[in-house]
Amino acid sequence: MGDMTDTAIPAPSFPVPMSLSPSRVSSFTSCPMQFRFSSIERLPEPPGVATTKGTIVHRALELLFVRPAVDRTTDALATDMATALDEYRTHPDYVGLRLDGDAIETFDRDCHALVDKYFAMEDPTAVREIGLELWMEAPVGDLTLRGIIDRLELDPDGELVVTDYKTGRAPSGNYEQKSLAGVHFYSFLCEAVFGRRPAKIRLMYLASGETIETATKVDSLLKENMVRDVAEIRRMRREMADGN
Repeated sequence: MGDMTDTAIPAPSFPVPMSLSPSRVSSFTSCPMQFRFSSIERLPEPPGVATTKGTIVHRALELLFVRPAVDRTTDALATDMATALDEYRTHPDYVGLRLDGDAIETFDRDCHALVDKYFAMEDPTAVREIGLELWMEAPVGDLTLRGIIDRLELDPDGELVVTDYKTGRAPSGNYEQKSLAGVHFYSFLCEAVFGRRPAKIRLMYLASGETIETATKVDSLLKENMVRDVAEIRRMRREMADGN
């Protein structure tokens, strides 16, 4: 029998992320281990009902704003929701939910319910949109910050406004600023890409009909936090590259 020697099993090597979305940065700051699992080790995550509903609702509102302003009616949104649902019937995230029978009816009904309060929140015929589901990216050191803006528009004064649709619950007062913190990264993206900072950012919580608005900022504290987060992510990248 040959000699038995202990052989160290090499640690798995994972590709390190070179670009980050605001949601990924938020994940890193709230739970670095979750960030490692989802963004670096890329452990498979099963599709979630709430996330899939949110994706479909976003698509329905995108279809609504593709229409001429005068045609953005409640009936049009109902039609656009039906179209969005049909589009996603074969999407892996929807198929992975394994819905059937009553579950499909409940899912569809919930998606329609998520936009029931929309027309009480704003008049879509008055919105001057200039971008829908707008992909943006900008460098931050040797990383790239990227994100998708649900809707970019002009206010009556011609200033930029970022609107972000939310299908979850609106945060309480204690958590409102935390929810807004990640959204301010979109201010950075707009300023980096367009050379203009949005005048404000609006979070539209469709389920409850609440809207949270805030003046945007890319102040020294936000930049300091971004630099800190990027430095920590670089450190994690180095550790992963070394197999730690």
